[in-house]
Amino acid sequence: MTNKPLSRRTLLRGLGTAMALPLLDSMIPAFSSAATKSPVRAAFVYFPNGVQVPSWFPQSTGDVSPLPNVLPRVLEPLAPHRNDFSLLGGLTVNGGRALGDGPGDHGRAGASYLTGAHPKKSFGRDLRAGVSVDQHIAQAIGSQTRFASLELGCEEGIQGGNCDNGYSCAYSNSISWRTPTTPNPPEVRPRAVFERLFGAGEIESDPVRRARQQRQRKGVLDSVLEDARQLQGKLGATDRRKLDEYLYAIRDIETRIEKAERAPRREAPPIDSPASGVPENYLEHTHLMFDLMTVAFQTDATRVATFLMAIEQSNRAYREIGIPDSHHGLTHHGGDKEKIEKCIQINRYQMEQFAYFLGKLKATPDGDGTLFDHVMVTYGSGLGDGHEHDNLPTLLTGGGSGLFKHGRHIKYKNETPLANLHLVMMDRMGVPAESFADSNGKLGYLADL
Repeated sequence: MTNKPLSRRTLLRGLGTAMALPLLDSMIPAFSSAATKSPVRAAFVYFPNGVQVPSWFPQSTGDVSPLPNVLPRVLEPLAPHRNDFSLLGGLTVNGGRALGDGPGDHGRAGASYLTGAHPKKSFGRDLRAGVSVDQHIAQAIGSQTRFASLELGCEEGIQGGNCDNGYSCAYSNSISWRTPTTPNPPEVRPRAVFERLFGAGEIESDPVRRARQQRQRKGVLDSVLEDARQLQGKLGATDRRKLDEYLYAIRDIETRIEKAERAPRREAPPIDSPASGVPENYLEHTHLMFDLMTVAFQTDATRVATFLMAIEQSNRAYREIGIPDSHHGLTHHGGDKEKIEKCIQINRYQMEQFAYFLGKLKATPDGDGTLFDHVMVTYGSGLGDGHEHDNLPTLLTGGGSGLFKHGRHIKYKNETPLANLHLVMMDRMGVPAESFADSNGKLGYLADL
């Protein structure tokens, strides 16, 4: 093992590639206990079109109750993680309500979810919402990482035009806002995210040119293998194993992206046809994006990320689970039991993919524990049942470096601002603030402090 500690910013270099490394033991000076601390990361995962409340919140009494042994249907995929997440009830985003502006709950839900702001009703260039919590954090600590933040998604949306009763499509298609007038559209192409993280220049949007570009370029790992071999000769056995596992994971992601890009397209209505470079299989698409987010956190490429499971007001059909209907259309069920059942199945299917992400976080070593120990993740929607903006489905997971106590259903007073949770997360990320958006304090009960 090398006697001189490696820099946390050590890179594996190859032609057009600079690959960051996970935290290795040899990066930690033996005499420095402070250096063993892993940074805290924050992720905000959003699903659209709300949820059937009885399928999300358990029947429980008191302000704080243990999660039941049998979880509500949408949450059943999280049973293996039952003690590692909390359900937060009673949270509201008042900015998502009409407040005199009439219809447009979907546009307002997306734009207000992380900003707390009531968006201006417009589908022109005069957009206005607010700075989202992820960007407040990114603007404060983003200089410490290669990327201030990462915005990911699984459904491409346009950023102009009228999508919801006079609200621009930009409101429905972005939850991250860099400034009150500048949304951060999510990247939905796994290849583009991969190349951004590991370098290799711009990705051609034209399929023919992109194919030629790929043929002319080595894989990311192939270009850094020589540098990796030299580094392995300087590492101890534990670090060699960590590096081998990391390189295997990168190879696996790259191979799966290539496989998805080669997959034949079936004939389908235009509304369900993914854009070029976007995997058609939803499970594979979400898993790739969650894996890329995991790697970005693991290598400290960023500490802040957002992820849209689908855009707000999504009309996506989930044929892979036998539902050819538009998701958004089903949510206007009018009490129809068959439509309600299909909504629950879609919400549960999306939760299965989120459960995969939690498993990845728990399986990824990081400092003195795992990534799960050093991350905060929210999973939720800006709409409840019936397109309401109160008692929002909100799940908090991740250890937050020892901050949170999980396995509980916490019911806050009705109309408690969701921004109160964001204040807690900002503070844990080293960005303390007295207030954020419409907050009126920090959430209690999250830890025994």
